[in-house]
Amino acid sequence: MKEVKDIITAARSISRLTATEMIHAICEGFIEFHGDRKFGDDPAIVGGIALLDGMPVTVIGTQKGHDLTENVYRNFGSPHPEGYRKAIRLMKQAEKFDRPIVTFINTSGAFCDVDSEDRGIGEAIAESLLVMSQLTVPFIAIFIGEGGSGGALALAMGNEVWMLENTMYSVLSPEGFASILWKDASRSDEAAKVMKLTPDDLFALDVIDKIILESRRKVARKSEDVMQELKRELSAKLKELKQLTPDELVAQRQKRFRNY
Repeated sequence: MKEVKDIITAARSISRLTATEMIHAICEGFIEFHGDRKFGDDPAIVGGIALLDGMPVTVIGTQKGHDLTENVYRNFGSPHPEGYRKAIRLMKQAEKFDRPIVTFINTSGAFCDVDSEDRGIGEAIAESLLVMSQLTVPFIAIFIGEGGSGGALALAMGNEVWMLENTMYSVLSPEGFASILWKDASRSDEAAKVMKLTPDDLFALDVIDKIILESRRKVARKSEDVMQELKRELSAKLKELKQLTPDELVAQRQKRFRNY
């Protein structure tokens, strides 16, 4: 089993595939939409429509970059309120046209500066949670890197929640946890072990439903192979979920999260 610190390092690596790269790897004909129709566009969240194995889907993801310039443009994957409102708009559109939803999550958390607070970051996250809880279409959320706090949960209330092998999902960062609990951010490695933030930990706790392996016998798999497996798994699970009625989808999703 991998060390927790190694998983955290891998989850935060700038070399990881981004949300848009994954969308293009597993989908065809991706058309990106922009704006929340209230304030503006947020590059930290991307979304639109595409075909997954011939099936029309809505795809939404938090977007990071591979270098400093792109990360600054994407705000290091930390969305503003308009990013979540864009996601909400796309979710409602998906429901209107009966399209399944797939989200790709890689964020340390929502961006909580003064401007975000003035524009209602807390309200936007809360509205996203409310909308996701009532969606009548199949919804799968996938963690592809970091998953931090409500900023991650705001795109993660799916009928199923999956994680790639080298990802993390927690209420806050290990550094923040250590600072709060022990007043010492340098104890982040110790905090990470306590927090149970790895895919193996969360699968054992029934917080997630599937782990997509990124290695075999300690040897890293090619990203193309990982994406092909993810595409097959997604296609099969969405077809399975589409057999449920709208009421059954809502009930299954709400029951899943009420178990916590």
